[in-house]
Amino acid sequence: MTTLSCKVTSVEAITDTVYRVRMVPEADFSFRAGQYLMVVMDERDKRPFSLASTPMERDIIELHIGASDLNLYAMAVMERIQQQRKITVDIPHGDAWLREESDRPLVLIAGGTGFSYARSILLTALSQQPDRDIALYWGGRELKHLYDLEELEALAVKHPHLKIIPVVEQPEAGWTGRNGTVLTAVMNDYGSLADHDIYIAGRFEMAKIARERFCAERGAKEEQMFGDAFAFI
Repeated sequence: MTTLSCKVTSVEAITDTVYRVRMVPEADFSFRAGQYLMVVMDERDKRPFSLASTPMERDIIELHIGASDLNLYAMAVMERIQQQRKITVDIPHGDAWLREESDRPLVLIAGGTGFSYARSILLTALSQQPDRDIALYWGGRELKHLYDLEELEALAVKHPHLKIIPVVEQPEAGWTGRNGTVLTAVMNDYGSLADHDIYIAGRFEMAKIARERFCAERGAKEEQMFGDAFAFI
């Protein structure tokens, strides 16, 4: 692991609770798609955030940080970023990275800002195996919380083996896509997940239920399922 000082180059409020933060590290670094970094608040306080950028991007780090008055843990990080425009990070962490040797179909499942984890894996997989079958399920409470949906839809036009499935819990009038939960959407679409690699990012409860149901009801194999939340359940 490497400790890096990073200069914040941009902070974009992409929803009322999500910020896109881009930083330039002051030294070389490396990581695998799907890993995360720790923002160093002090010697004993380090806070994890998934990397939305890819290992191919050597000169930039991108984070998607969900922060609000209901999430003071992340809000404190955003306040430091906005006030100091410089932070220290510890990188890399996590073992739920993209298994690049596999060519099995990919199912990526993200809830909210868990999309940052899925984004890094998705872009890396498309770069390395453009003909690999990939399905990305992204769930949000409202459509506006699927903040990079246009980017994903543009990718799907370029990559015929990529499917993007947005899922909205509280759809507005006129919404013609999926509603409910991403887990229900996946269960409805797959009779078997035995031959798929599955990557999940979201609330611990979601990851726990997904692992249990996918294995019990769709034949998914635990050794082909990945998610940092699994370390806590």
